[in-house]
Amino acid sequence: MKAVNLLLAVMFLVFAFVQINDPDPVVWILAYGAMAVICILAAFKVYFRIFMVVLLIAYVGYSLFFIDGVAQWLAQDNKSILFDDVAKMEYPYVESSREFLGLMICIIILVIHLVLSRKRSPAS
Repeated sequence: MKAVNLLLAVMFLVFAFVQINDPDPVVWILAYGAMAVICILAAFKVYFRIFMVVLLIAYVGYSLFFIDGVAQWLAQDNKSILFDDVAKMEYPYVESSREFLGLMICIIILVIHLVLSRKRSPAS
C-alpha cells in the first residue's frame, strides 16, 4: 500500500500543478494538494480521520455545484468530447464535468482511506 499511496500522492501533485492556468487555481491546488498530503500520510499509516471527514464533506458539497454540467454531458451522444481541449471553450458543461470527475477521484480515495483508518489506531 505504501507504493500505491506514494504514487497517488505524485498523481495529486501533478493534478495540482496543472491547475496553475485554471480560472480558479487556488481552489484546485488546495483540493489536490490536500489529497497528496492525505496519501503521503497514509503511506506511513498515519490517518487524521477528522481532517479526512471534513475534506470528504467539502468535496461532496462542492461536487453538487457541477451536477447540472455532468447531466448535460451525459445527455450528449459524443461522450469523448470530455477529452477534447477545444470543447471546453465551446461547451461549459465539459469543464464542469471534468471538475466533477476530479472531485469524484478525491472522494473515492478519501473513502478508501477512511475505511483503512478504521483498521488502524486513530491519529487525531
